[in-house]
Amino acid sequence: MIKVYCYSRCTTCKKALKWLDDNGIAYELTDIKTDHPDEDTLRKYHAMSGLPLKRFWNTSGIPYREMGLSKKLSSMSEDEQYALLATDGMLVKRPLLVGDDFVLTGFKEDEWRENLL
Repeated sequence: MIKVYCYSRCTTCKKALKWLDDNGIAYELTDIKTDHPDEDTLRKYHAMSGLPLKRFWNTSGIPYREMGLSKKLSSMSEDEQYALLATDGMLVKRPLLVGDDFVLTGFKEDEWRENLL
């Protein structure tokens, strides 16, 4: 079954869940704020995604901006980035969709359609 990490107040997450429901796709919903992926899980998801690690950051989130991460990430090692991402689910790009053999960050309908339908 597909796992979807979302934040209940996120409008993009709401659109993504509606899309899943409208397309009859079953999923397990996880609150990214209270039950976010740990460091090992993030490493696994990153490897499965084939995406650059920067795509896992919620660059429009308040914690990201408050920490000034746009200026700091380029000088951080991947290990440091994983460790920081694992501290706060609000730093992680959402929705985070996890399938058996793929991971998608954010809601891009074409990407989701290609992987799920």
